[in-house]
Amino acid sequence: MRVDGDCLVVDVPGRHPIRLPLTGGGRAARLVMYRLPRENGVVHGVAVLNAMGRGMLDSPGARPRHLVEAFAAHAGLLFEYRPHVTEREGHADIETRARGWRNTADVGLPVRGAHSPYEVAYRLRPYDEVSGELRPCEGALAGTPCPDTALSWDGRTLVAADRVAGRALRLLPASLYHYRYERRVLVSGKEESRSLTGLAVLDADGLVLADLPGEWPVHEVAAFAAGRRLPVHDALVTPSRVVRAALSRRGPGWARLTGVAVPRMSRAKKAVAVCAGVAGLFAMAYVVTAGGWFAWRGLSALGGMLLDLLDAKWLAVFFAPLLVLLKPAREAWHTRRVRRGTALGPPGGPYLSVPRGRTVSVPHGRTLRVRLGARMVPDDLEIGPDMGCAAGLVAYRHERLSGLFVVDGEGRPVRHLPGPWPLEDAHRFAARHGLGFEVRTLGREEYLDLTARAHDAVP
Repeated sequence: MRVDGDCLVVDVPGRHPIRLPLTGGGRAARLVMYRLPRENGVVHGVAVLNAMGRGMLDSPGARPRHLVEAFAAHAGLLFEYRPHVTEREGHADIETRARGWRNTADVGLPVRGAHSPYEVAYRLRPYDEVSGELRPCEGALAGTPCPDTALSWDGRTLVAADRVAGRALRLLPASLYHYRYERRVLVSGKEESRSLTGLAVLDADGLVLADLPGEWPVHEVAAFAAGRRLPVHDALVTPSRVVRAALSRRGPGWARLTGVAVPRMSRAKKAVAVCAGVAGLFAMAYVVTAGGWFAWRGLSALGGMLLDLLDAKWLAVFFAPLLVLLKPAREAWHTRRVRRGTALGPPGGPYLSVPRGRTVSVPHGRTLRVRLGARMVPDDLEIGPDMGCAAGLVAYRHERLSGLFVVDGEGRPVRHLPGPWPLEDAHRFAARHGLGFEVRTLGREEYLDLTARAHDAVP
């Protein structure tokens, strides 16, 4: 596609170009990139719609999303991505046609049947090699931003790039691991299950060289890998604990490329936020004494709406001034617990603790609780010598990697928690709660064996 004056021109090999007006009543107004599920795979394409939402042009075939968005902005068209859930929904959307509707898939192609243009386009162009890049189309979790990451080939070398962090890795992969696993989260006090998807690069021993969370189109991953005859392990329907254990098997030089910017406040904003919090404390005290608690709650709700409109949510501390005190107080309390041996790990998680009394999941004994993170449902393990129970901790080092195994009475790994764990804190925690503790330096074969036998893990 290209722009020629007041027309959108689509060049078709062997035929006259298709010209769509960009002005007037019947003008092209929207460029839609769609995803259409089929029994034999997923079809991608773009469609041009008029101002009434009717299709003027349909062009099946996969294209890099960032190029389509850039072209839509250049042509003055609104861009929209429609990942249809069912084939019927997709056809109902695509087949709402305007007068003079055209389809580029049937031009010059030997097709048969009502839906054959889509099938031919799927077979001929499962992956667009114009940019030579494979990119995710959605965030790792539903509703999260799409990561700005990409995979490309430089000969036999795989280049994994994170444009937000300005980082690129050059890898020699043995396979790709296309995964999905469930995470249990708390939403308004209720437990819900959320799917997290991504693509991992593995070495010959199945260790993860790079982890790239995000929704990667299945057929594009297959086509991208097929160009270099690289195997792809389909773990989209594999049990979640198996996927988590596989992702925790980190290789030397392991990296996670998120492609999402981490919001950080500048020093000036931090100073203003602290001052706003102090002012908010005095304002809350005055309003509560003068008009009551409900008056302050109404003012807070109104202020929150105003800050949303101004896109200055970091100033919300004025209407919730206790946040200035709660966060440092919570961190200080957690540090005290770690020093006493009642907790192990950073306050943001994952960290270990032993709750007092009985829990719902382990009603007859003590529980080792693995806090995975904020608003995530904890993982509870019964403490005891039996199979599958938590009997001890093994802190390990392997080359530049480190981590922690929760093992049962027979030394079998029940949970694998990769990452740095302070040995002194781990020993203090284990001694306080009657757990065994061991520090080990693992060779290659022993590391492969223990990580492969872990029943579950925190990736």
